[in-house]
Amino acid sequence: MIFAQLPQPRLGPHPEHPRYRTETRPPHTPLRPMWACRSCGQPWPCAEARLLLKAEFEGKMPSLSIYLAGLLYEAMHDLYHLNPHDGPRPRELFDRFVAWGPFRRSGV
Repeated sequence: MIFAQLPQPRLGPHPEHPRYRTETRPPHTPLRPMWACRSCGQPWPCAEARLLLKAEFEGKMPSLSIYLAGLLYEAMHDLYHLNPHDGPRPRELFDRFVAWGPFRRSGV
């Protein structure tokens, strides 16, 4: 039986945000290499992670955009290595990671 080797994390940003924690639930951070939320299992960033990220980066929106773009790069690497033939399209990943962020254009 041949097992696919999981992609190795690269040198992009470490997905450690949002930093909000509770004692009863895991944080809303991504579980790599699938990029699912550790807390709710939804594709990361889930709705809760988006709210927490916006609150955590309040007043530092350029930093949030840079962080999200770096994680988009990491997610593309991981997800395409996991499923090179039926993986998410680049536009889907952009919408998921970056387009909801602080500098989105109206009408896009």
